[in-house]
This record gives sequence, C-alpha cells and structure tokens, in this order.
Amino acid sequence: MNMNPTTLQGYVRAQPFRPFRVTMNSGKFYDIRHPEMVHVGKDFFNYYTSSGSDQFPDSWETVSLLLVENVQHLDQVVNAATGLPKPKGE
Repeated sequence: MNMNPTTLQGYVRAQPFRPFRVTMNSGKFYDIRHPEMVHVGKDFFNYYTSSGSDQFPDSWETVSLLLVENVQHLDQVVNAATGLPKPKGE
C-alpha cells in the first residue's frame, strides 16, 4: 500500500470518528482509538501513548508512512491467515 498523508488524515478527521489500525510492513500495528493519539506529517505520523488517566502523553513514536502496509477500521480487522474477521478482543 502506498500510504499518503491525506489518506491517513481522512481516517483521523472522519466524523464520526471510527477507531482504526495502522499495520506496518513488519507486522507491527498501531491501534488508533482516539484522533488525538496521532499526528500526521508529510511522510510520517507520530503515535502518542499514555499510561495514566491524564491528558498528556507519556511517550510517542515517529513512524514512516513508507512502511505502512494497511489501514483499516478496528471493526473490520481480519485474521491474516484466514481472511475472516477477528473476534472482538482478539
């Protein structure tokens, strides 16, 4: 998949917002459950995490858009081996 910032930003700014997963070429993935968890740049995105209940992130990771394999809404996540939807919570 050739991910461009406009496509990813479309997921972030969707109204209503729907949580989504960004899957990388390596198999690592990032679940975006709130639009404030991510900031999209020209050729990267910053993924913010927080271990507490406050509004400030504890850390962030800068991720290259060139390494994105797939983006899909969390209610559409499928099992890579079977192609079938994964049960919720898996």
